Amino acid sequence: MLVTGAARQLGGRFVRRIQGDPEVDRVIAVDAVAPGHSLGDARFVVADIRRPTIARVLAEHAVDTVVHLDVSAKSAGTGGRTAVKEINVIGTMQLLGACQKAPRVRRLVVKSSTNVYGSAPRDPAVFGETTPPKSLPSGGFAKDVVEVEGYVRGFARRRPDVAVCVLRFANILGPEADSPLADYLSLPVLPTVFGYDPRLQFVHEDDVLDVLGIASREPRRGTLNSGTFNIAGDGVLLLSQCARRLGRPTMPLLLPAVTWVGQALRRAGMTDFSPEQIRLLTHGRVVSTVQMRETLGFHPAFTTAETFAEFARGQGPGLLPPEVVGRAVDRLAAAPFIGAAGGASRITGADGTSPAPGAGRQ
Repeated sequence: MLVTGAARQLGGRFVRRIQGDPEVDRVIAVDAVAPGHSLGDARFVVADIRRPTIARVLAEHAVDTVVHLDVSAKSAGTGGRTAVKEINVIGTMQLLGACQKAPRVRRLVVKSSTNVYGSAPRDPAVFGETTPPKSLPSGGFAKDVVEVEGYVRGFARRRPDVAVCVLRFANILGPEADSPLADYLSLPVLPTVFGYDPRLQFVHEDDVLDVLGIASREPRRGTLNSGTFNIAGDGVLLLSQCARRLGRPTMPLLLPAVTWVGQALRRAGMTDFSPEQIRLLTHGRVVSTVQMRETLGFHPAFTTAETFAEFARGQGPGLLPPEVVGRAVDRLAAAPFIGAAGGASRITGADGTSPAPGAGRQ
């Protein structure tokens, strides 16, 4: 088995985890930079997947399974957005080209994202795997994953003998989460879009490792380890619920001001507050996980709320006790001018329960 993105935290954890699988003879870990963490007994090979040398690695080690984890919204090194896009798109192209020429390859697993659906005001309440986005992503990581999945579909047509599994992960969180959304939620004060309270889904890091293990093995009776699957924990949380559970106050701003603040935070290196993240924090996104359960046979150990609780515990106390934030949010939601502006008083109550599908949108 060959695993890309081994220098990343998630890739390193998967490399260490999969070595304990009796079905895996050996693991070849690949990245352009040396990892800062242990890879156990895996053999690490310095190789940039953007270069043709990756084909030689596949041939030399007679690889039969490729797990492509080097698709990310953040750079593993000091490179900026250009380097991230090159690794995501050009790197995937080169890797797939190498796999196409490698006759021993029989299984390909690709880490994708629910970002492929985008976030738009007229989105459906729940996205299924075959639901087309209302508005195709125009840039950023969302556009990267759209292009990556396009190349993967082309590879699947050219190599029908290879089982291809694409996993569209919701926002990945946990004690060691490293993503733009995790950076945003770690801010002492959360800038939000005035009048909106988006629905969010999360998937726990440990569940990510478990489902990658399932997808990379031969399918068990009654399951199918090929196709495209949404991966997320049960349930949803509103952004306001996330803020109160973290004990962090929110700063509602008009959309132009949020964009300006996002640019300032990005320049300061505090978080990658990209336009696509602003759209997520405006309109939210929820996906169906029926196929994950019924076809792939995977049942997450953590719900969305439990995943967020694990993340929150790793963040330490916020500026204010969660109950104080909750009372302030409830008083603000009950204000008549807020209700007239966007129905925020109907979004969530004092008990923090989730709304009906479609709530929180304008």
